[in-house]
Amino acid sequence: MFRTPEGKDIFVVDGHTHFWDGSPDNQKNVHGKQFIDCFYAYHTGLSPKDQLWEKSKFEKYSADDLYRDLFIDGPDDVAIVQSTYLKDFYKDGFNTIERNAEVAKRYPERFIVNGAFDPRDGEKALEYIHFLKETYNVKGVKMYTAEWNGASKGWKLTDPDAYKCFELCDKLGIRNIHVHKGPTIIPLSKDAFDVHDVDYAATDFQGLNWIIEHCGLPRLDDFCWIATQETNVYGGLAVALPFIHSRPRYFGEVIAELLFWIGPEKILFGSDYAIWTPRWLVEKFWAYQIPEDIAAERGVQLTDEIKEKILGLNAARLYSIDIEAKKKALAGSPFSIAAE
Repeated sequence: MFRTPEGKDIFVVDGHTHFWDGSPDNQKNVHGKQFIDCFYAYHTGLSPKDQLWEKSKFEKYSADDLYRDLFIDGPDDVAIVQSTYLKDFYKDGFNTIERNAEVAKRYPERFIVNGAFDPRDGEKALEYIHFLKETYNVKGVKMYTAEWNGASKGWKLTDPDAYKCFELCDKLGIRNIHVHKGPTIIPLSKDAFDVHDVDYAATDFQGLNWIIEHCGLPRLDDFCWIATQETNVYGGLAVALPFIHSRPRYFGEVIAELLFWIGPEKILFGSDYAIWTPRWLVEKFWAYQIPEDIAAERGVQLTDEIKEKILGLNAARLYSIDIEAKKKALAGSPFSIAAE
């Protein structure tokens, strides 16, 4: 729980976290090294100096590290762990549902574990979606359209095999489709993260919630135009939010655009742990005000009420989290922080 300087408790749902193994022992080839090195460059380039990790810890941290950073030292009440397999780069996968589910077993009240699938696997992908639902009862999945799969270097949400998978997700009640549409990571293709296929998929699958992680950056304009007309498209702040420290005016431009176009009910907080830890992000976000000229030009404000929606209420709605019941389940936990 995050307690504001005024003493108000804010329920925090961290919509974008990971429990990865990018260590040299797990790297299958040079691309595994390139991928985690690129993540580490984001970490060192956008984090406050006192939040920097040693490279070896960043490559592979423990379940205890994860829990402490999110819930003891951090403000999260619930964390959604996103799965990203990258088995062309990592021997045992980068961030698999099996790895994520193990830590969630230890702390079931704290974690929501999302699955992942690759439509290019054809019938096996459909079988795997059934497995995800039957074994883990997933409420959401993470789509990584630039992931390599043999000779293929990416896919689109509009591919026929992808549509078969989304039809099955809709049928099985897997409603929350998180899609990485943001900055590229070497060696992946920037074009494979283009946002235009979101427009078609969201129109054709009205029963699904399309959470576009990283709000399409660096394609913010395209994302906003799409998310404005598609009522079931949401923006995730992971990667955008750390600019609140390194480039606060740029972050002001981003959040003002999102508020102007899609409104406060369709924006979700995500720390992108372990690229960044959530405490400093939440503290800086709560204290942040959009520069006056940007706010005036867009006609928007980042009020405490809006911040509360972004930090937890919006994700709680999408994942059917009963906040009062969850607070009771977590009552007595020493794992809460107050803003400094």
